[in-house]
Amino acid sequence: MNLDRFPRIDLCHAPTPLEFMPRLTQHLGGPQIWIKRVVFTGMALGGNKARKLEFLLGEGLQQGADHVVTLGALQSNHVRQTAAAAARLGLACTVLLEHRHPNPDYAYLHNGNVLLDGLLGAEVVYRPGGTDMAAALKQVGEQLRSTGRRPYLIPSGGSNPVGTLGYVKAAQELLQQAKEKSLRLDHIVVASGSAGTQAGLVVGVATQASTVTVQGFAVSQAAHLQHPRVAALALATAQWIGDLPEIPPEAIRVNADYLGQGYSIPTPAMVAAVQQVARLEGILLDPVYTGKAMAGLMDWVRRGHYRANENIVFIHTGGQAGLFGFCDTLSRPTQASSPLEVPQRQKGL
Repeated sequence: MNLDRFPRIDLCHAPTPLEFMPRLTQHLGGPQIWIKRVVFTGMALGGNKARKLEFLLGEGLQQGADHVVTLGALQSNHVRQTAAAAARLGLACTVLLEHRHPNPDYAYLHNGNVLLDGLLGAEVVYRPGGTDMAAALKQVGEQLRSTGRRPYLIPSGGSNPVGTLGYVKAAQELLQQAKEKSLRLDHIVVASGSAGTQAGLVVGVATQASTVTVQGFAVSQAAHLQHPRVAALALATAQWIGDLPEIPPEAIRVNADYLGQGYSIPTPAMVAAVQQVARLEGILLDPVYTGKAMAGLMDWVRRGHYRANENIVFIHTGGQAGLFGFCDTLSRPTQASSPLEVPQRQKGL
């Protein structure tokens, strides 16, 4: 499936690495766990949204846009990467940040992605939690048009059929890397938030007639809400591309058991997973997306959901800037009673 007919600009370092995680695999006792390090896309600490922005801003520039407007939660990785892309392309940028966290501390309000948004030159507009952010986005766009600007509006997470093309392309890249390594892929695991990354992977796998499953771990809402969100976006993306095989219902897999109390609210399992992957593999996950998805993956391995001879690829979508907004939470020691306890250092290691 050739996506070259869609407008796109180069923003990413690609292909991003596909690496084996030997110490985590050994610690969990199999299956074989790999990591697709999408975080290495470059541009202001990188992350998965850069792949979507290649197609989104390709369309925006084709339409003659001179101003980018987008939205997200206060510590949004998507907002930070959009601001960086706009700066790189010489476009003005306005970002709407919603206060979703119920009990934010100083670091959450001023550090991490919030700090970087301003550093990258974006105009930051704050909105209280519960705001109709889609309506607010539209309103800002109308205000800009009334002054003669040509805004390009990007939805939450860049997750519409245009942005989702970035992860159709990423799935094709991943399957090609596995082929080059003579690696049989059985499962892909990814955090599922605004749904574009998971939906794109589902469609991308379908374009290659692959049997690999795509498992999403929800990080923003319950499974009965997230499942149709992913399904609808996958269908819309497939229709946007055209001439694709039907996406079967069983291809949409969502689990929300590791969400906790809600989006961006830490859980003990997330903290333990972030700490453990850092200490076993020297890899930094983030507290909102990959930390919760990894907590789900690790628990599923322990519960026997995967066979020892299977190969799992974890999609590292980035977000490490968000670590600095959760200083107090992540600096606490792992509790010895945690089921995700960090193993004792072995002699000679």
